Amino acid sequence: MDRWKQYGGLLGLTIVCLGAGLWGFTSTGGALPWAKRSAQTLQRGVQESGGALVDFGRGIVVAGPIRKGGMMLEFLGLVGLLAIVGVGLYVYADHYHGLDEQERAAK
Repeated sequence: MDRWKQYGGLLGLTIVCLGAGLWGFTSTGGALPWAKRSAQTLQRGVQESGGALVDFGRGIVVAGPIRKGGMMLEFLGLVGLLAIVGVGLYVYADHYHGLDEQERAAK
């Protein structure tokens, strides 16, 4: 495919996505409803308690629906799977990175 066709397609897709985002932003009232809710939540939190935003004494903070819905086993399984995939990718990249350096040194 021609490079300029790729750039043109990417530019067109970007314009369509930005237009859809702008349309959605203006049709929902923009940031004003979110700003009002955020301000009310922050003010209510300051009035009701002055606690820390992050409390490390409580352990790992997990979202309420996960914790209360009995999905902790699934959550921990997903975290474990992602950790294994991350370590596997690290080992894979390290292994093949070493082969490339040996091949280059041999040439």
